[in-house]
Amino acid sequence: MATADPVTGLRFLLVPVDGSPASLAAVELACTIAKRSRGHVLVVHVIEVPRALQLDAELVVEAAGGEQILRKAEQVAAAMDVRCEGELLQARDAGHAVLDEAVERKADAIVLGVSYRKPYAEVEMGRLTQYILKNARCNVILWRQPIEAGESEGV
Repeated sequence: MATADPVTGLRFLLVPVDGSPASLAAVELACTIAKRSRGHVLVVHVIEVPRALQLDAELVVEAAGGEQILRKAEQVAAAMDVRCEGELLQARDAGHAVLDEAVERKADAIVLGVSYRKPYAEVEMGRLTQYILKNARCNVILWRQPIEAGESEGV
């Protein structure tokens, strides 16, 4: 008996991006899934606003950097011929903002890209990844970059 393909129901994928190779690889993965399921992708970049500033403060430099990151992500999707939109958000906490956006937009899955970091002989995930893994109401797909040569001691 054939089992159902788990990705065919994932038609709307949300990908938080920070411009890192890992986040752009997550965009590529989300586009591969979206193409297979005839879906689309939303890429979001969150500017975390310090408490000393108003939440709607004009952060020109950060906004310009965020727009550049979103353009790169949208170019990845365009190269794969997948419908994609970018959204620049400002919030106190990126994790809350990503999950709020996922709920509001009814995302089927959040696709996260993380880099391999081994500071203390353990794989470490950042705050955003941990928060989303603990609190997301939708599916979460985690894409970890491969271990670079010479970094695999103790494995």
